[in-house]
Amino acid sequence: MLEQTNAHYEQCIHDAHAFIQAMLEDQPTIAIVLGTGLGKVAESITTIKEIPYTDIPHFPLSTVESHSGTLIYGTIAGKTVLAMKGRFHLYEGYDMREITFPIRVFKSLGINILFVSNASGALNPTYHASDIMIIDDHINLIGDNPLIGPNLSSFGPRFPDMSRPYDPALIELITQKAKALHIPIHKGVYVGVSGPNLETRAEYKFLRIIGGDVVGMSTIPEVLVARHMGMRVAGISIITDEGYHENLQKVSLDDVLKAAEKAEPSLAILMESVLSALE
Repeated sequence: MLEQTNAHYEQCIHDAHAFIQAMLEDQPTIAIVLGTGLGKVAESITTIKEIPYTDIPHFPLSTVESHSGTLIYGTIAGKTVLAMKGRFHLYEGYDMREITFPIRVFKSLGINILFVSNASGALNPTYHASDIMIIDDHINLIGDNPLIGPNLSSFGPRFPDMSRPYDPALIELITQKAKALHIPIHKGVYVGVSGPNLETRAEYKFLRIIGGDVVGMSTIPEVLVARHMGMRVAGISIITDEGYHENLQKVSLDDVLKAAEKAEPSLAILMESVLSALE
C-alpha cells in the first residue's frame, strides 16, 4: 500500500516519473488504458520499449490473469503514446490511490489525453456481445472514490466538476470515425461496481432502471483522477456479456475474453483512425 500522506505519495509519483522519463526518446502526448481481453489492441502500436510494471518504482502489479502488466512506449498513427496492458482494480485489494497512481504519473509526464477501455456487461437490451460503446457518462457505485482524503492541490481542485467527465469533442470524433469506417457503435452510460462477482438478475435490472447501459468493475477511478487533473478523457466499452436476459446464463472468463477478442480488430482500426486525427 502506498502511504496516504501527500508528500510521500507525490514523491512516489516523482520516482515513477523519473524512471519512465529516462527511457523516453520523445514526449508522449496520449495515454491508453487497455482493459480485460483488450491487450491485443496494443499490437497496433509500433513498440519502442515495453516496461514491466515490476520495474517501475511504486507501480502496483496486475493480478488478473487476462492483464499482462506492462507499459508500452511507442507510436500509433504518428502519435507517441504510453499504453497500459492491464490495469488495477479495487477487488484485487488495491486502494484507490494505488489504482489511479499510473494516471497521476502520466499527467506528470505531460500527457493530457487519456483513452480508457474496458470489458463490460450489457444492461441495455439493444446491445449484444462484442458490440462497442462510447462512454458518454458514468454512475459510480464502486463504493469508493480516489479523491477522498487530503486533496493533491498541486494536481487539481478539492471539488472538481464532473458535468462532462468524457470529452464531448473526443466523443464526436470517435463517432465520426466509426461511421466512416462502417463500425457500428453505441453511446451510453457506464455503471462502475466493485466486483469481482458478476451481477445477480435483480442487480442487472436495478442498474438498468437507474440509467445504466453497461456495467463493469473499472474505469471510473482513472477517469475521476484524470478529470481532477484537467486531462481530456474518452472511454470505450466492449460488450462481453448480456445481463438483461430473464433466463440469465452463466458467464465464464473465457466467454468474456472470446467476446472481447472478436471486437478487437474493429477497436484497433477505430483507435488508429481517431489518433491519426488528433492534433
